[in-house]
Amino acid sequence: MFDSGKMPHDRPGPDADRLLIARLSGIAQRHARWGAIGEDEAAAGAAELRDVTNGRADLLAEVAGLAIGAAEIRGREYQARGHAVAELCRLAGADEQAIPAWIEEESAGSGRGARPRSASRVDVHCGAADRSC
Repeated sequence: MFDSGKMPHDRPGPDADRLLIARLSGIAQRHARWGAIGEDEAAAGAAELRDVTNGRADLLAEVAGLAIGAAEIRGREYQARGHAVAELCRLAGADEQAIPAWIEEESAGSGRGARPRSASRVDVHCGAADRSC
């Protein structure tokens, strides 16, 4: 029997770290624009990141590493922005030792991102051979 009162318990809530990483990434990208970042903007961006992280240097390192890794995959025009995002994260207190692992994580995952999301959903839900659904 269907009990609608149990529905909210069927799914776990969003991971708080993932939400914070999305927020940090948005803040850093807004301040970094396309890589042209002055001292005042860098100071303001780093301060905003510090306010949001509450000392989570690990999450700042993840944002920095993923930004650099994604920029390397996407090409030269994105590299300035990726490095500006990483610099903001470093200024805000990112764990320097963790950044290279996140760069590698993003670079290693580049093969996953080459396939459109709709194609991956077809594989999961319909099977690789059956693309009719």
